[in-house]
Amino acid sequence: MDKIIVFILPVFVVLIGTEFAYGWFRQRNTYRLSDALSSLSQGLISQLLALVTQLFQIGLYVVVFNALTSTPNVKFWDTWYGWLIAIVLFDFFDYWLHRAGHECAVMWAAHVVHHQSQHFNFSTALRQESTVLLIGWIFYLPIAVIGVPPEQFGLAGLIVLLYQFWIHTEHVGKLGWFDRVFSSPSNHRVHHAVNDQYINKNYGGMFVIWDRMFGTFAEEEEPCVYGTRTPLRSWDPGWAIFAEYWSLVQATRQAKGADKWRIWLNPPGWRPSGSSEDFHADIQAESSAPAFDLDAAKRLHGESVAGGAAIFAVVQFALMMGATAIYLWYAEELSYSTELGLTAIVVAGLWVLGAYLQRRVSVIPVILVDLAGVAAAVLMFRA
Repeated sequence: MDKIIVFILPVFVVLIGTEFAYGWFRQRNTYRLSDALSSLSQGLISQLLALVTQLFQIGLYVVVFNALTSTPNVKFWDTWYGWLIAIVLFDFFDYWLHRAGHECAVMWAAHVVHHQSQHFNFSTALRQESTVLLIGWIFYLPIAVIGVPPEQFGLAGLIVLLYQFWIHTEHVGKLGWFDRVFSSPSNHRVHHAVNDQYINKNYGGMFVIWDRMFGTFAEEEEPCVYGTRTPLRSWDPGWAIFAEYWSLVQATRQAKGADKWRIWLNPPGWRPSGSSEDFHADIQAESSAPAFDLDAAKRLHGESVAGGAAIFAVVQFALMMGATAIYLWYAEELSYSTELGLTAIVVAGLWVLGAYLQRRVSVIPVILVDLAGVAAAVLMFRA
């Protein structure tokens, strides 16, 4: 599975370049370098952390499958309709995981990473979560109970995930009947928007019929404004992952009694009545939240990166992407301790890239972190 990702990476790069070129030619560019590199860094981090959390990725699914399925019906699942059913099942339960990710605060803390970009393009599609797997695996266990083999479950999930790449674009309009059945660019723009009428809508990964069935569908009407209602305003990949958790921890410290756990389980933004903490409305804000300023949400974070700084940032990211690809290719042959070490090295390289984009460090610290990473990797393989 990891080697499949290696083959897919250059395809993603070509498609991102094609979308950027098309937008530039049409004078409707939807990219900003800092934002795109931040999103792509989150994609690499999610793959790196997936390598060292296989227990949650597929391990617990295998445990349940083996415990409940003594004689797997391999012939049925190997048919074309078996594969179709497996994909539909994955998408159905993924709908509920996705919905929980917007309607439960602790789940939103994991999922929010995917929504932090103020742009909507192919790089946004790769801005994947890194911590949702710690809880999300529970939602897929019914598929194991039904008897879908683990390998097929993994491939069905990959198919659903890859499908969602192309729907992250502003360059494809409405598609008629297709929009009524499948998740499409129009439907998914709604999902990423912070406009009032678009909140908590269009969760479907491959099929939008789940949203129509369960009352979470909204048609794209007015122009979409992207991001989160509480903006991240940072290119730091670590802060992007943990900012919402930190907000929950801070709120928990001020809460009393049962409210301490209600803060984590209630909708995002919920706070006990009379809380001394300001109410911060996020994507799922309740009706009691203060009025949301859509015009303020249109203001973009950070200054543009250009010239030599832009070239250096792109080179740094390319090095980290290359290191990740090599790591993924040989991952099956590495010990777990080596995987942990290599994951830390590449994440450090991506973190210092975020600090550089944030203008907290200069070129020299970035190069020093890279050299330290190379030295650490060499020592690991010699040990």
